[in-house]
Amino acid sequence: MLCLEGTGALSHVSFRNHPEVFNEPAVFAAISIKGKRRTARVLEGPVPARKLFGPPGTGNGAAGATYGLPRFQEASFKARFPFGTVALTDNRLPITAEIFGWSPFEPGDADNSSLPVAALEYHFTNRSRSALEAVFSFNAKNFMASGNNPQAVRPIGGGFILWGGGSKEKPWEEGAFSATVSNASVKVNHAWFRGGWWDALTMAWKDVAEGACEERAPLTEGGPSPGATLFVPFQLAPRESKTISLRLAWFSGQTNLRIGKDPSGSAPVPDPSKHLRPWYAGRFADITSVSFYWRDHYDELRQKTGRFSQCFYDSTLPPELLEAVAANLTIIKSPTVLRQTDGRLWAWEGCNDYGGCCHGSCTHVWNYAQAIPHLFPALERTLRETEFGPSQNDAGHQQFRSSLPIRPVEHDFHAAADGQLGGIMKVFREWQISGDTEWLRGLWPKVRRSLDYCIETWDPRHQGLVEEPHHNTYDIEFWGPEGMCTSFYLGALQAAVLMGKALGDEAPLYAELFAKGKTKAESELFNGEYFFQRIEWKNLRAKNPLEDKNQMGAPEAVAVFEKEGPKYQYGNGCLADGVLGAWLALVCGVGQVLAPERVASHLKAVHKYNLEHDLSDFANPQRPTYACGDEGGLLLCTWPRGGELSLPFVYSNEVWTGIEYHVASHLMRMGLLKEGLDIVRTCRDRYDGRVRNPFDEYECGHWYARAMSSYALLFGWSGARYDAVEKVLHLEPAIKGDFRCFLSTANSYGTAGVKGGRPFYESKSGALEIRHINYIPKV
Repeated sequence: MLCLEGTGALSHVSFRNHPEVFNEPAVFAAISIKGKRRTARVLEGPVPARKLFGPPGTGNGAAGATYGLPRFQEASFKARFPFGTVALTDNRLPITAEIFGWSPFEPGDADNSSLPVAALEYHFTNRSRSALEAVFSFNAKNFMASGNNPQAVRPIGGGFILWGGGSKEKPWEEGAFSATVSNASVKVNHAWFRGGWWDALTMAWKDVAEGACEERAPLTEGGPSPGATLFVPFQLAPRESKTISLRLAWFSGQTNLRIGKDPSGSAPVPDPSKHLRPWYAGRFADITSVSFYWRDHYDELRQKTGRFSQCFYDSTLPPELLEAVAANLTIIKSPTVLRQTDGRLWAWEGCNDYGGCCHGSCTHVWNYAQAIPHLFPALERTLRETEFGPSQNDAGHQQFRSSLPIRPVEHDFHAAADGQLGGIMKVFREWQISGDTEWLRGLWPKVRRSLDYCIETWDPRHQGLVEEPHHNTYDIEFWGPEGMCTSFYLGALQAAVLMGKALGDEAPLYAELFAKGKTKAESELFNGEYFFQRIEWKNLRAKNPLEDKNQMGAPEAVAVFEKEGPKYQYGNGCLADGVLGAWLALVCGVGQVLAPERVASHLKAVHKYNLEHDLSDFANPQRPTYACGDEGGLLLCTWPRGGELSLPFVYSNEVWTGIEYHVASHLMRMGLLKEGLDIVRTCRDRYDGRVRNPFDEYECGHWYARAMSSYALLFGWSGARYDAVEKVLHLEPAIKGDFRCFLSTANSYGTAGVKGGRPFYESKSGALEIRHINYIPKV
């Protein structure tokens, strides 16, 4: 990963298969303008104050950083994922500059979208009345050098390569980076000044300031070059513009990543297959082959990436909604997401500052993420193949964290009820998106085994409810039936009914349990306003914890249990995730699995009780930085009817963007557009760039996967309008569903029809603005 900041700076440089959030090496582009007095500027805006005091090294003056070099006076940033445009202005200079940063991204083309490359297109405009001579340069200290390992600056056509070797003990430290252009006039200095203190950067800037444009060959004697510069001289007539496209690429073909416990009795693993190798290392031999591929396919990839971006942003969706979807697509480009050389996807939950956080494509977190199945469905299918393959044993138990490299795992922990049941609905989704019934047929025996395990483990009495202790995304076990995981159960049962019917392998028990569970959930777990938990620990198959008080810890913990039951429950609480399984069933195409009016009632209650626009008076002793002070946010749980537990589940007072988005999209899908948009706006207000990075929604780590629930906002907003018109069409027998109308206002009542070969809609509740009507013949 490489990040383009709003000022034009490059940071978060993470090229060795793990995140390095604070890695901002001495790498910068610059321009030198010839005139009565030569002027030079780093092609960035002012250094943000947050960098000057506080980050590592600033207590000693941030030695070796580029912050002290002259820059443009002002910078602005415009995001159009995957493009970011930085506009630089300085009224002391005769030019303006724009930086157009991007990397390949086209839905359906996972391989080109996975390339370890980025582009920075520098666009200059002469705003003066005189012709100008200038020199563009890209300057980089050899940040690929690692410890005492060998290092070098090497030549490549149109630029330079920074190389850092590994050691015998740590071969994965080897890595390379290239910077190239296609301008015929390019000259490269492969030999920065070698010296102590800050000699190298001092002399490199001297070249920039003087407009030097000198070719210096790679060093062959003495120590290695500390860095390299490429120069591109150019001229600009008055009002003329010119673009210099800088191509960046990297290659670190080995890692030390091996995660997960092998099954007991497994044979030793041969060294070559012991650790992960990144996907691109199986396709390209080295940095040179990556760089040449990037050069040869640059124009094609830019055109295809631009086609996606233009299509995505050509929309009448509310801007906050569109921003929430696009901002979290960056997660796919971050070190959260990895691919093996065989192309299979594997992911962390998020990223710590210097390593991944919470391994294994965690099923109960990745349940929320809706972007990849629609943008790169073939990649998403590999997650299902892993879950129901090497991560599931013969009994049907799924380890919700898969190993890396992907391989069979030791089944030594609870299955996750929401993760395993959600996976069954996601198999249905992948089948619906791909249309590949043979793919479904191949997985179906394992899907049945998985569901049978879930029934036996969590619903052994066949009540249609998840009632035995069940592990879930809050990293604890709920005791007794409750809305969240029971809605997952109903969704999985219904998905299995539909898949079994399509394959000619029906299981009557699934339909029976679905019908029974739906009735019980709506009557026994719904209080007239929202779904809740009926805490139970005495009448279960699971052992009553009170039978062994020594295992419960301190005496005060026993006292709490005797009064309230097991720790970490929600009981009478209004849980934001309370009908999460019903939402997943909708976005997976399974359909409604609970009465829509009760689901809508629950969501209204979540909006009413859990959404705070000012948290100043709210106490959160858990993890407060997601939302605190006068910020707003959607709380995971509240107790509007009383009964708050002394120690509710461990994250109950927190605010997670992934939950905010799924609740918002579900509200919208149920026709409650205003309430859904209220939550989205409150969430994105926290990510406005002043305190938090708008493109890094964090939870247990940066670029947290759960935040990709935002992609479902597209279904929520658009689906609400479609549903409203579908209801209208069903009221008019003469129409018989021959067309669909997409309206600017949902939940309206009126008459739809055809006049003069054109569809029309007339509101019976007054005037209705219709922005446009699309006629779509029924297939």
